[in-house]
Amino acid sequence: ATVSEPAQKCCTENIQPFLTSILEELMGPVSSGFTEVRSLFDKEVNEIIQDFQKTNDITKLKENVDQLMNLPFNSVKMEPCYLKVNLLQELLQDLKSRFKVYHIDFVIQRTQNFMQELMENAVYTFEQLFSPSRQADSAKVATTIEKVKLRVLK
Repeated sequence: ATVSEPAQKCCTENIQPFLTSILEELMGPVSSGFTEVRSLFDKEVNEIIQDFQKTNDITKLKENVDQLMNLPFNSVKMEPCYLKVNLLQELLQDLKSRFKVYHIDFVIQRTQNFMQELMENAVYTFEQLFSPSRQADSAKVATTIEKVKLRVLK
């Protein structure tokens, strides 16, 4: 009871007025990173479609889809996504001094973990939706892949 009122007053006067602007600043790099994840998934699936249209090889298609399943764990391909979030390092330095925000690396790491998890969910969903269509007529496979990709991106 003794601490509650001064703490409430401190938060109301010194923190709450800045929350909206802080969130807006932080969401820039975060949104950019998640947009990059989406773009990477889109690009990788488009490459699968193009490869299949050139070769019409179902075995190669299966290999490409299997490689897609490993995308969240491919640090080289995921790196551009992670780099977008590294901009938080600079933004959080200012918050660290103004609001005593610590563990900046933890915030960045957790955001990158969420990005990897999002990619895992995207490739898993893609595989689950596409799997029954693998035995379909090869003329329809590219169209099916595109439809599944759009469904996942939604």
